[in-house]
Amino acid sequence: MKWRLTLRFVFTVISVVIIVIIINIVSIIALFIGNTINNQDNKLLEQLGPEDFVRNFHSYVVSSGKNVYVSYEGKKVLDRKKTWIQILDENGKEVYSYKRPENAFTKYTPFQIVNGYKYRGGIGAPSTIFIGEKTIGDIQYTYIIGFPMQKVDKKVLTYNIDEMRIFIKKITIIVLVIDAIIALFFGYLFSRRLTKPLGDIISGVEKLGEGEYDIYYAPKGVYSDVYHNLNILSDILKSNKRERMKLDKMREDWIANISHDIKTPLASIKGYAEILSDDDYEFSNEEIKAYAEIIHQKANYIKELVDDLNLATKLKNKTSIINKKEINLVKLVRETIIDLLNDPNYSDRNIHFISVENIILKEIDGILIKRVISNLLYNALIHNDAKVKIEVKLIKDEKVHIFVKDNGKGIKSEELKYIFDRYYRGTNTGKRHKGSGLGMAIAKEIVKAHGGDIKIRSILGEGTEIEVIL
Repeated sequence: MKWRLTLRFVFTVISVVIIVIIINIVSIIALFIGNTINNQDNKLLEQLGPEDFVRNFHSYVVSSGKNVYVSYEGKKVLDRKKTWIQILDENGKEVYSYKRPENAFTKYTPFQIVNGYKYRGGIGAPSTIFIGEKTIGDIQYTYIIGFPMQKVDKKVLTYNIDEMRIFIKKITIIVLVIDAIIALFFGYLFSRRLTKPLGDIISGVEKLGEGEYDIYYAPKGVYSDVYHNLNILSDILKSNKRERMKLDKMREDWIANISHDIKTPLASIKGYAEILSDDDYEFSNEEIKAYAEIIHQKANYIKELVDDLNLATKLKNKTSIINKKEINLVKLVRETIIDLLNDPNYSDRNIHFISVENIILKEIDGILIKRVISNLLYNALIHNDAKVKIEVKLIKDEKVHIFVKDNGKGIKSEELKYIFDRYYRGTNTGKRHKGSGLGMAIAKEIVKAHGGDIKIRSILGEGTEIEVIL
């Protein structure tokens, strides 16, 4: 993965470099052509090259009668260029000169003119010459303009066109190969700087996938945001791992507790069933009825545990078990309290119900919400002594708030955050409580399934208040 990423960046950089080279070559050629065109159109001879200067100088070669000479403006141009001039007739004889060197020829054969044009100093004077012509009347004049050799030099290049094409082809290939090697080198360096952080990021993600969450990268460079988010992800996964380990431990404890809770009533059922099946003993109707009642109670207890497990599973898997209809919450809560007080075990308990309104209608599943209220009330009763006072209050504003408050033992702060977790049983749970450990978790899931919320506040030694918001 890392090498594929590196090669992709290298290819991109090389492509960019080659495109830039091609653009530069085209730009240079276009600039050269444009400069040549501009030079041809420029009337200021001083800005021209030596050869163009000489070819365009004919406008300064004038005549008066039979006399041919250089105009005043032409002499000024020659002076600025620090050049000299000879004008020759058709026989190669000098008819006019301006600042001609003393050792320059005054008459030229065609060979001398060609030799002087081709080689510097070939006219007897140490100058680099260029030749132009002008026709005046019927006579064609030739003029020679000489430049100082230290200022203007000339080399003659003789080549074979076919060989030159081959040479240019080879040079082009060599240049492209060298450019490609250079581009490859710098492209690799450039790609390394870009891909190394990506390699680190990929490596970090792989470590997270393998469960190694103790990683940290200093956010820097163009990928600083990615590093920052990777660190956040690492912290979240590390926190989730800790919570998962806690949950696994709680689940193991819960399984051990629930196994014990099921084993005890099963042992009672089994024991009383064996007694009733004993043929050697004749039981009275009262004994049979008492034993059957015990078996019935133990069986109901196991059924409640199984029902809790079933309901918790459905709520966890978001299975649709909510059957909403418009119900008077005041009546529902009051009936729930009355049912609890009708239980002989809790008939003497102090539960105070408060509601300003007699009717508060809400679209809810009455059975499930009654289960929530019952769970909260039973928790307040079984986790505290018989003198505990419980207050149930309904308040309606934009939503409906159901408060269940007691003045009992309260809950430790370190345990409070686990109250709504599955499988949790607090240290205040006494021997009388043989619940599944799913009651509060089920209550929260039911309230959430109704689009509500549930909150808890508790102070150790002062009591607990739970608020259900629907």
